[in-house]
Amino acid sequence: MNAFATSRLPAEPTVIAPDGSDVRVLLGLAGGGMACFSLGPGQVAHAVMHRTVEEIWYVVSGRGEMWRRQGEREEVVTLEAGVCATIPVGTRFQFRAHAAESLQVVAVTMPPWPGEGEAVFVDGAWPAT
Repeated sequence: MNAFATSRLPAEPTVIAPDGSDVRVLLGLAGGGMACFSLGPGQVAHAVMHRTVEEIWYVVSGRGEMWRRQGEREEVVTLEAGVCATIPVGTRFQFRAHAAESLQVVAVTMPPWPGEGEAVFVDGAWPAT
């Protein structure tokens, strides 16, 4: 049994994600982990695909867009506070912040992030910044 834990959002990024976004790692358990991802105004993340993890994203603040592709299915969705989106294993995805404001997303990764090599760079919808 894991001991319960409590955390606050770190003031500074804990790590930089493979896609280039700032990550503030929160808490995790055996089945998954939670983190806050952010992009500054006008920033565009690198397009990636996860090998073994899936994620659920919840937009906390800001505006932007997310591109996702699974096989022949492809879409761009608007990201704004209150929007929730899934990224199943093997989905190609990319996100960007609106030119005038930063974007903050809280995400749950299942299982927990395994480390280097999990994210594979892919062709995306937009040039990364």
